[in-house]
Amino acid sequence: MASILDEYEDSLYRSASVQQSRASVGIPHSGYVNARLEKETPIFNKQRIDFAPPEKINSLVVSSNQLCMSLGKDTLLRIDLGKPDEPNQVELGRKDEAKVYKMFLDHTGSHLLIALNTGECLYLNRSVQKVRALSRWKGHLIESVGWNKFLGSETNTGPILVGTAQGQIYEAEISVSEGSLFSTNPDQYFRQVYTLEEESGPAPVCCLEIERGIEGKFFIIATTRKRLFQFVGKVPEGTEQQGFSSIFAMHADHLPSFREFPANFGFSEIAFYTPKLRSNPRSFAWMMGNGVLYGTLDYSRPDSILSDERVWVYPSDIDITVNKPISIVLTQFHFLLLLPDRVKAVCTLNGQVVFQDLFLEKFGLLTCMIKDPTVQQIWIHTEKVVFRYHVQRESRDVWKMYMNMNKFDLAKEYCKDRPECLDIVLAKEAEHCFQNKRYLDSAKCYALTQNYFEEIALKFIEAKQEEALMEFLIKKLSNLKPSEKTQTTLLTTWLTELYLNWLGILEGDPSQRNLYLDIREKFRTFLSSPKNKDCLFNNRASIYELLASHGDTEHMVYFAVIMQDYERVVAHHCQHDEYDEALNVLSRHRDEKLFYKFSPVLIQHIPKKVVDAWISMGSRLDARNLIPALVNYSQSASTQQINEAIRYMEFCVYQLEETQQAIHNYLLSLYALCRPDSLLSYLEQAGTNPNRIHYDLKYALRLCAEHGHHHACVHIYKVMELYEEAVDLALQVDVDLAKSCADLPEDDEELRKKLWLKIARHVVQEEKDVKKAMACLSSCALLKIEDVLPFFPDFVTIDHFKEAICNSLEDYNKHIEELKREMEEATQSAKRIREDIQEMRNKYGSVEPQEKCAACDFPLLNRPFYLFLCGHMFHYDCLLQAVFPNLPAYKQAKLEDLQKKLAATSQPSKSHHRPKDADTISLGKGQQSREQIKADIDDIVAAECVYCGELMIRSIDKPFIDPQKYEEEMQSWL
Repeated sequence: MASILDEYEDSLYRSASVQQSRASVGIPHSGYVNARLEKETPIFNKQRIDFAPPEKINSLVVSSNQLCMSLGKDTLLRIDLGKPDEPNQVELGRKDEAKVYKMFLDHTGSHLLIALNTGECLYLNRSVQKVRALSRWKGHLIESVGWNKFLGSETNTGPILVGTAQGQIYEAEISVSEGSLFSTNPDQYFRQVYTLEEESGPAPVCCLEIERGIEGKFFIIATTRKRLFQFVGKVPEGTEQQGFSSIFAMHADHLPSFREFPANFGFSEIAFYTPKLRSNPRSFAWMMGNGVLYGTLDYSRPDSILSDERVWVYPSDIDITVNKPISIVLTQFHFLLLLPDRVKAVCTLNGQVVFQDLFLEKFGLLTCMIKDPTVQQIWIHTEKVVFRYHVQRESRDVWKMYMNMNKFDLAKEYCKDRPECLDIVLAKEAEHCFQNKRYLDSAKCYALTQNYFEEIALKFIEAKQEEALMEFLIKKLSNLKPSEKTQTTLLTTWLTELYLNWLGILEGDPSQRNLYLDIREKFRTFLSSPKNKDCLFNNRASIYELLASHGDTEHMVYFAVIMQDYERVVAHHCQHDEYDEALNVLSRHRDEKLFYKFSPVLIQHIPKKVVDAWISMGSRLDARNLIPALVNYSQSASTQQINEAIRYMEFCVYQLEETQQAIHNYLLSLYALCRPDSLLSYLEQAGTNPNRIHYDLKYALRLCAEHGHHHACVHIYKVMELYEEAVDLALQVDVDLAKSCADLPEDDEELRKKLWLKIARHVVQEEKDVKKAMACLSSCALLKIEDVLPFFPDFVTIDHFKEAICNSLEDYNKHIEELKREMEEATQSAKRIREDIQEMRNKYGSVEPQEKCAACDFPLLNRPFYLFLCGHMFHYDCLLQAVFPNLPAYKQAKLEDLQKKLAATSQPSKSHHRPKDADTISLGKGQQSREQIKADIDDIVAAECVYCGELMIRSIDKPFIDPQKYEEEMQSWL
């Protein structure tokens, strides 16, 4: 194990050196660069609004990007933050000394309530310019408003809750008529539903919040200076418009559930965090005398919506008697406290101050802080300046806090897109699990980090935690890239060694049987994993060595099957005399090469099953490659076992229709050895055509001769057309067989006669059977009595073949008579031919003066011409022109030569003084030669009519226009 670790360390040496060089310049060993290329913006980024109010700011509210600001005594400024350059100013129209006490803006930014210090309340809708007094509200100093986020609209608030400084909670509804500015009073009703009290009596209602849970359940949160009340109840479906009176009526006789804290600084404020628009708040923060009560909101709880509560005390520099907090705002992970001269941001996870912003004295004292829940912006103002905070990437450092709290799942969730931070969290989690002896969990985490491999591995080795080490190696292996082949090889080999060690320890302990089976299954899963397949295949020799060194033949076979190394599997079964299993492997995977290799061994022990397997393979096996196995087997086996070899060879010949000579020769040898009765039927079925016979004739003849199968030899002689040898051998067996051989050379009468003479001689001289010899004469018409007589001994009486002699004499007489008749017929035929010749010489035809040549259509009698029996007539030159191109080359040459000779004989003699007798003799010789030449020319040119003879038939496939002259002819027609 140590050697493998050393090898892995060497393979990582280069990467480790790179990491060390990084560490030397300030880069952590994890391999991630944490250096910030530019200054990171703070979470809470403050921006001063470019606005100089003409009068001091009394109050400011923001919601849905709508900002409302009270200036001085009688001015109200409304700004749509989407159009900040178009502010809207509204005058309150007050002539008395009343001042704005508080303002309340609903979640849509449409309904604005303005509470005055005189106990009056004004209303302004976003769509109108005139402020209306709410007459029913008069006499109540409004401290808080709980808006209805479920039924409210731009023209109607729906049922809302109103809290007063005297502790009363009223239910009210405000509506704006659409036809005119106000057709009636906007306040539809204003009725008291409850009174909040502390131990000293009624207390101001500092905050009100209405939320709806599941199954129509409503939660109403109301706070005083020291108490936080919860009212829970269901509003029947369809009656939501009737308000919340039924919920408060449930608590008429007893107090609702509440949380109380002893200290107070005269007021309290509660803030909520809503992650998405139009969703329920997820957390709350209540600012009161003892600190900030923070928790989450669980809408599934039956009686209380508050969950996971904790109290974060104020920072040490906050003295509630001197500089008590003014306002609170809650974000996802922080709550912000507004002090007269600064803003502090406290993390809700650990209560630590993570941000502090000090304001200059020239801006004046801070008076209010509010958050727009729709755009998550925070607004702060003094009497003359307005500031806005943007919250940016608030969760950037949350992972650290969760990590320090050992909440690693949450820490990983908030740094999943920052690998350098995720690596730190995983390392911390791994170390935490290791310290708590959760070694498997530690190994899984360590495998995902960039920490040095060797340090972690040695850590588990020193702790003697091999199972955790294996888990670490498995996870590390799964995270390697395909290019990291060396590391993959080392980890795979090391894991194999660890698995084998563990299995070896557990195998001998019966009490650990279940664990052994579980580890064995994991090991097999590891070996068969597709991800490890290539690595295991490339290093299968090393794996085989490891398996062999542990003596684990079971997994060696299993691994060989996975690697498709069936040769090793079959060899293993054969070595352990498991021949049936070996054959099953061969039959299942149908590898031809393995069949060829292991058949010689298997057929010695399970011949029938092996032959059945061969037959099931069909044509995929080449029977020639199996012949060596059959030969070795047949030489040492009995006749009954040889029948298995014959069965397979017959399957190849008759079912697969094999034509290989080696297969047929081997089958022939098996027949000759063990089945002589099947030998002759095989030979006869193969036929007598040498070109269609697939066995070697000479080999078959020698084989049959060695084993004394004469009938088979005679058949082979017949196929080889060695009829004399066939007859000679057949006479040793059966005369009838010899007779059948003697009649085979049908085209060679001389040979047939010779063969029959052999048979006759054998019958006469060897069998001394005169009657059988006479029977030969009747079987073969070629034999005569005189051919057979020399074979008889001298003492044989004529009585035995008297009849044969008489028959022979009669045949001779018939032959002589036939010859005479033929001679007479020949004489008559010759006479008729002479008469026909004489008649042809005297035959003539008449030609009319108007007759024309069939070729040129000119008068026929103008030039020498030919007249054929068919009636066609041609000029000599026209016929010559038509015939010459169609004559063979040798006839064309002969015709040209005859024409030259004819021209030479027609020239007049240049001598005028020759004697008359000499001239007559010369003319006679020349005239005879000239006639002979003309006759030869006629034989060539006028042998047949050019239109009716074979010449016309042979020219039927010739084109009418010569292909070489086709273009010229085509142009002439254009």
